[in-house]
Amino acid sequence: MTGDDLTAMLAEQTPACGPARDALLAGGAFVVWDGLVPANQLFHTYRTRLRLTQKRGQPTLALAETVEILRGTGDELLRIGRIDTADRTWTFMLFLNATASTVLACTGVAATRDKTD
Repeated sequence: MTGDDLTAMLAEQTPACGPARDALLAGGAFVVWDGLVPANQLFHTYRTRLRLTQKRGQPTLALAETVEILRGTGDELLRIGRIDTADRTWTFMLFLNATASTVLACTGVAATRDKTD
């Protein structure tokens, strides 16, 4: 998959897709992993991450929406991708169908700062 392919797939699935697309176009790094993971497993993982980021006050984009999309996807096998902004201040997680031809959901999380800064 090329960056252009991924850019074309990032539409308006969630409010994080636009910023993820912008990050990619601005030179952000990306990867789409080969393995497949059941959506219900990802739902549980990202539901926990939602609670933790809310507890910490960590900025996120479309995490709650992504959790709901993952819940509704059941046990479908998904492929996971990631885009990091060039300055590494945001990371976007992508959830694609098994053939990596469609982005189903996207969420972003701000990088945590070292408490010594």
